Amino acid sequence: MEFRILGPVQVFDERTGVPIVPSGAKQRALLGALVVKADQAVSADRLVDELWGEHPPGNAANALQAHVARLRRLLPAPPAAGQAPHEWLVTRAPGYVLRLGPAGTDARTFHRLTAEGRGLAPTDPGRSADVLRRALALWRGPALEGSGRGTICSVEASLLEESRLVALESLYTACLGAGRAGEITGELEELTTAHPLRERFHELLMTALYRCGRQAEALWAYDRAHRRLVRDLGVEPGPLLRGRMEAIRHDPEPAPFHPTDPPAGPSGPSAPSAGDDDGPSVRLLRAELADLRRHIERLTREQRDLTDRLEALTATHAATP
Repeated sequence: MEFRILGPVQVFDERTGVPIVPSGAKQRALLGALVVKADQAVSADRLVDELWGEHPPGNAANALQAHVARLRRLLPAPPAAGQAPHEWLVTRAPGYVLRLGPAGTDARTFHRLTAEGRGLAPTDPGRSADVLRRALALWRGPALEGSGRGTICSVEASLLEESRLVALESLYTACLGAGRAGEITGELEELTTAHPLRERFHELLMTALYRCGRQAEALWAYDRAHRRLVRDLGVEPGPLLRGRMEAIRHDPEPAPFHPTDPPAGPSGPSAPSAGDDDGPSVRLLRAELADLRRHIERLTREQRDLTDRLEALTATHAATP
């Protein structure tokens, strides 16, 4: 059994190959929230908030119990050979807990594969790219699609979407390191269209175009990103994007990229030569690493702040008569 939230919520039974899909929005919200908090007790009050928000029914406790009972019937526990059946959804004060037991979740698999892929990037960018594509292939649509707008599901969906975008950035960085620039320009064009304010995608597209010998298109991609940032946010491109533009502009006739060429470093138009520690490529690499560290630190802080705020609000709500 695998509980899936990278798309519409469902449970996949590997024995039959048939997904189990909750039929109603409340059932999807309940299952989604329990999967997000798998192996943790979720209070009944918090689940009521997740399903009904500010407009719970008069008999909210009974209505929640009915949805839990329906979900239990949807998840029959097949007995293992010589063992008692595994009960997925159990009552535990002050609410309920989904016990994964022998099952897993696609979100946990995604996080495991992305960590593995990033770890491979410095030594084997080609394999890193392959692992990251496997991770991203787990997505079937927006995370927790159709699970309502409760706090648990909506916060987790936002965090998972950011993780997906960061994984895409890591994927295309690895592809550049593996000398696959020609394979990814189309995909990056689509990403810059879908996420026009995400500078990292523009920078990766510029690098890929440059390495394919398409310098003019790389500079045009910068101009397009510049116009969009100024128009929509009123800001100039950041140092990483500007630095990439300057590095490309200062090489008027880049050699076309060929698959047989040695792969260049993952963050600059050309790899720095020995003794070029202060060259533009090294400066860009340092800027990129610093940018990624700040990005990860910001995500960690935001996740911690959101969790603390949610726990505080939940405690306040529970204490309110």
